[in-house]
Amino acid sequence: MAAIEQGAPLAYSIKEACRVSSLGRTRVYQLIAAGPLEARKLGRRTLIPAASLHKLLEGDRDAA
Repeated sequence: MAAIEQGAPLAYSIKEACRVSSLGRTRVYQLIAAGPLEARKLGRRTLIPAASLHKLLEGDRDAA
């Protein structure tokens, strides 16, 4: 497992994931539903693990 950068988030909210990836909210939810983007529910919040978002953006199709 790669080392975690100091101060880097472990997970992103949907809004944060949209901001850092330049993807729209609908597209983020589509990627979650289709499988290439992981998501975790914590109460009412949906969080996307940073590692999953990074793998998706790096082009790793086996990210999830």
